[in-house]
Amino acid sequence: MTQLTAPTSNPSLDIPKQGMPVTIITGFLGSGKTTLLNQILKNKQDLKVAVLVNEFGDINIDSQLLISVDQDMVELTNGCICCTINDSLVDAVYRVLEREDRIDYLVIETTGVADPLPIILTFLGTELRDLTNLDSILTVVDAEAFNEEHFHSEAALKQITYGDIILLNKTDLVTPEKLEDVENCIHDMKIGARILHTKHGEVALPLILDVGLTPIDEYTANDAEETHEHEHHHHEHDHDHHHHEHHSHHLENDGFVSISFQTDRPFDVHKFENFLTEEMPQDVFRAKGILWFSDSDLRHVFQMSGLRYSLHADEWRTPPKNEAVFIGRKLDISQICSQLNECLV
Repeated sequence: MTQLTAPTSNPSLDIPKQGMPVTIITGFLGSGKTTLLNQILKNKQDLKVAVLVNEFGDINIDSQLLISVDQDMVELTNGCICCTINDSLVDAVYRVLEREDRIDYLVIETTGVADPLPIILTFLGTELRDLTNLDSILTVVDAEAFNEEHFHSEAALKQITYGDIILLNKTDLVTPEKLEDVENCIHDMKIGARILHTKHGEVALPLILDVGLTPIDEYTANDAEETHEHEHHHHEHDHDHHHHEHHSHHLENDGFVSISFQTDRPFDVHKFENFLTEEMPQDVFRAKGILWFSDSDLRHVFQMSGLRYSLHADEWRTPPKNEAVFIGRKLDISQICSQLNECLV
């Protein structure tokens, strides 16, 4: 069925609120995230944007644009708003979704959050999934401050591997040689990285908003049975991600191992997340399954590709159980199985 998009000029054919596109901005302190947010708030494209931040104080809002300041919301003449994330990100998003005047776009700054993953999962794994549409993760990198140490930092690595677009900022402060080094470094950390050069966080919004780059589809599998069968065919589509360059479609070559894990006991969600983020061997680069968590009545379809993972919740169609497959090189099967057993309730 063809879907026709209603022209926005006719108010009776308003675009539904569900699926509001969301961009997440990540990057180290001082990389230029706030400057970028100010650019977005001053946008000349007549997009009505909501920017969610932890602190208004950081954002130096152009007083000529200011209409009103509520305790946790600032309204601008161009229709943009800036809100603080006081207690919960989900609540802040609802405050935007429930506004009378429609907001076209939501931008979230992850100040000081080293790992953007919990925020990504908030959009893919909670009820926000049906109301929003995760569009892209932008990682701001300070070209001048980027150095070897940065390269070995776990947080920097996560920010770059999750980034759909890397904004290499402050390019006016470095030599062309340094710029090339930084770019090579980023390409080493993330194969096929998309890099934009910026000065003072200035970037045309169409380059970064509504670009549809977060690979959500790869994260939502239909059924565990299907996932087992199609395992071999997934890799062709994955070249955008952080993958080991030399992987093969045949698991038995190259020391590839596929581990199946099944149990009739539920996982503790915190222990399982800790396993994924802290304990899982580096050499696992694909995983998927149907997961059962003790504190949820829903089943969770789990997908992992490279360093990205997602959880998609829906209703159980069978009695709850855990089924997962982990694929990687030269894996220690008994170690991974015992780590997973440790996560069970």
